[in-house]
Amino acid sequence: MVTNVIERKKTVQTTLNPAWYQGRKRRSPYFEGWYFKLVNRTETHRYAIIPAVFLTEGREGPHAFIQIFDGVAGKMIYVPYPLSDFWAAEDRFEVHVGPNVFTTTTMHLDIRHPDLTLQGEVTFHNPLPWPVTAFSPGIMSWFAWIPFMECYHGVLSLDHALAGGFTINGQAVDFGGGRGYIEKDWGKSFPSGWVWMQTNHFDAPGTSLTGSIAMIPWIGRAFRGFIVGLWHNETLYRFATYTGAKTEYLHINDVVVAWLITDRLYYLMINAYRGEAVDLRGPSKVDMGVRVPEALTAEIKVRLATRRGDHTIFEGRGRNAGLEVAGDLQTLAGKSL
Repeated sequence: MVTNVIERKKTVQTTLNPAWYQGRKRRSPYFEGWYFKLVNRTETHRYAIIPAVFLTEGREGPHAFIQIFDGVAGKMIYVPYPLSDFWAAEDRFEVHVGPNVFTTTTMHLDIRHPDLTLQGEVTFHNPLPWPVTAFSPGIMSWFAWIPFMECYHGVLSLDHALAGGFTINGQAVDFGGGRGYIEKDWGKSFPSGWVWMQTNHFDAPGTSLTGSIAMIPWIGRAFRGFIVGLWHNETLYRFATYTGAKTEYLHINDVVVAWLITDRLYYLMINAYRGEAVDLRGPSKVDMGVRVPEALTAEIKVRLATRRGDHTIFEGRGRNAGLEVAGDLQTLAGKSL
């Protein structure tokens, strides 16, 4: 009885801290990964660093890994580690994958791979997490409390400043004065189809956009769920299935993702122009074989306006955008493409 109470308290505490490792007591199939995006001050270097753990009974076996995506060169390196090389703190966000250490404020890397050596440390200043309350523990709101979701999502920092740097294949890369972003996913597998986008490189400093729309399994059926957050002028404008917002249209082709969202007060127009994508690896229930085409060279045009009077609150174009357009897009868009 006492043990059950303690375990329930730990579960509540962990759910209220989405950055923390959520995988204790989880069984195969299960994955959990953190996504760190780094862009240097001159915007000549753009990287996504993804440490993760994957529990499976498939041929790859349970293991940890780090994916390194060079968004400028268009290259991805997948570095596997034994599961025994993965460690996560119980009371904070601190994850170790081999000699590599990740926290909300620091990334220390020492990667030695036949195709990549990457060493150094980058620190994150004034991270801006998605707000957490008991009813709404992060970007998923009350959905975070539901134990049977296929995939969960968290945003650890919408925007922050970078300091420090790495030596990458012998070349010093300074990230001082750059901008960063951190999010994570965990669960059994990725959705059957989704669009994900993120940018914090608008001409207006301190503005950030993150958003995704996906097919969500739900009690034997599926629905099209979405979450978008636009941080501007110290205000987070939230549009999501759980807020009552609606997708008025979603058009996807080889050039652009055009998305119109409305709620009672506002409408948000998004045109995400697709860059050159590289295939990252994503989890299914049996292996890391899901093809995840991602670009860090996309651009996202955004307009937020009031429904009454059509007053523009923000309009801008985000650079260095991350964009994934993957899976069953025909079902996701709700019509033939």
